[in-house]
Amino acid sequence: MPFTHLRTVRLADTDAAGVVFFARTLMLCHEAYEESLAHAGLDLKQFLGGADLIVPISKSEADYLRPLYCGDKLKITVQPAALTDSSFAIAFEITKLGSPDKLAARVRTEHVATSLTKRARLPLPPTLTAWIAGK
Repeated sequence: MPFTHLRTVRLADTDAAGVVFFARTLMLCHEAYEESLAHAGLDLKQFLGGADLIVPISKSEADYLRPLYCGDKLKITVQPAALTDSSFAIAFEITKLGSPDKLAARVRTEHVATSLTKRARLPLPPTLTAWIAGK
């Protein structure tokens, strides 16, 4: 089941035209990703702080369907899926809440578990595998 993150667009998220800047859309998704990990019980400081594991984004793509403005209320859904024993993808949907709600963007990122010291793929740790499986 997807995780849902609620967020209000802030002035800092927008460009000079008052529209959410494309790179900030990815930041909104990454924020929702972090919240979903925390909600699943992963201690982000411990998870990313002391081990040899890093989980960089290896690919990202986005479809921007409508502009978002300062003050807009958003619902960001996070749906992870395993790709290989060392990688996973996350499908995000950003919905502008209102009457009616309107889908504003679809974003997809791919992540690869990597050894920081060896710069080689690692198997996903059990905590991340459980998060992907929704456990």
